[in-house]
Amino acid sequence: MSAAGHDSFFRSRWVPAPTHVRELGLGAGLPAGFRAAGVAAGIKPSGNPDVGLLVCDGETPVSAARFTSSGTPAAPVLVTAERCRLDALRVVLANAGCANAATGRRGLDDAAKTQGAAALAAGVEPAAVALASTGAISHHLPVDAMLKGILEARGLLSRDGDGAFQRAIETTDAFEKRANLEVELPSGTVRLSAQCKGAGMISPRFATMLCFIETDAALSPETADLLLGVCVKRSFDRASVDGQLSTNDTAILMCSGASGVTVAAESEDELRLGEALDALLRALAVMMVADGEGARRIARVVVSGGDQRGAEATARSVANSPLVKAALHGGDPNWGRIRPGRRRGPAGHRAAGRRHHHRGHAGLLGRHGHPARRRRPSPRPSNARRSSTRSPCPATAPRPRSSSPTSRTSTSQSTPITRHDRGDRPCMTSGRCSRRCRTSGSSMAGRS
Repeated sequence: MSAAGHDSFFRSRWVPAPTHVRELGLGAGLPAGFRAAGVAAGIKPSGNPDVGLLVCDGETPVSAARFTSSGTPAAPVLVTAERCRLDALRVVLANAGCANAATGRRGLDDAAKTQGAAALAAGVEPAAVALASTGAISHHLPVDAMLKGILEARGLLSRDGDGAFQRAIETTDAFEKRANLEVELPSGTVRLSAQCKGAGMISPRFATMLCFIETDAALSPETADLLLGVCVKRSFDRASVDGQLSTNDTAILMCSGASGVTVAAESEDELRLGEALDALLRALAVMMVADGEGARRIARVVVSGGDQRGAEATARSVANSPLVKAALHGGDPNWGRIRPGRRRGPAGHRAAGRRHHHRGHAGLLGRHGHPARRRRPSPRPSNARRSSTRSPCPATAPRPRSSSPTSRTSTSQSTPITRHDRGDRPCMTSGRCSRRCRTSGSSMAGRS
């Protein structure tokens, strides 16, 4: 997958654009209430932009954040998670070229210094400034260069600075991963934008990735946290390239409320905004895997049936299998390399037993990049059990499911976590739905 020659952000057949979402183009700028800038401070040897500043000017901003699950998180992750009000962030200070990871006490002190400098530059409290770094591990953060970059970026902040901010967070990315969308809600129209980077050290949950999402909708902290958590699980949490877990993963959602449209909990507005955010993050995740360092092909693994833990473990074992990745890289769609991986799972758990049904391996590419021929899926055993959860979803009438192979593949891929028995619309309420939903697992894999 390449950025060249594609005008549409939703160019992957795995992630269709929701009908109520319209692409505005990369030059549309940030949603109302946001400004950004990116400058070259001399951290990258290439001289490219390496310090980015993102500011929310809303009167009462709301935010949510997710971080790496690594047991050795980097200094910026620790400082942000421990010192910041994660539900009321106003500023993001990001840099590329130095991860400030494995740098001990000095790394924490350096991160705190840059956090304080960004707070002064933006006129906010340090607790409202989130930090994000990416680059080489074990190198100390060049604080003087960071301070210079912060001062320069402050003078360049603008609503159309998202492109410069995007370039400032990239490392080995072959193409930019950002979008500007317009979302039609029952209560009005809102904007949704995102900037993302990621190409290596991708798996099992997140990647060496940074993602920043902005919207001018007004959300409560609980709603923002719910939507980001559900959508991250359905996107970045399921990407795999080289099987390595990063120390710096960060995803932040910021809401300015400048549109005047309030998204209430358990409303149709919440569902529709959640669907837009879900499609946005999954499209970014596909682009991230496709941009894996050295990757030439991308595949999608879909497992249905059984309980969520087992289905997800099976999908991950297949996606992370060196044999599967070798077959993918070599253009040899040998399903025999996939089947053995199905029986690997968490300790003490049979990941692929009688209750797990293999639906297909959509997107596995054959020689010369053509789609590999897929076997017709066998029918579900009549005694197969479905795992269910109880939770409230404001989902409206579901769309009918098609029996065509293309539609079936698209449907199963578009709802990898929860899917209503009466349709294929995702459940956005995470534990608040009274309907019986069935679970499935899905992972994306690339070859680096």
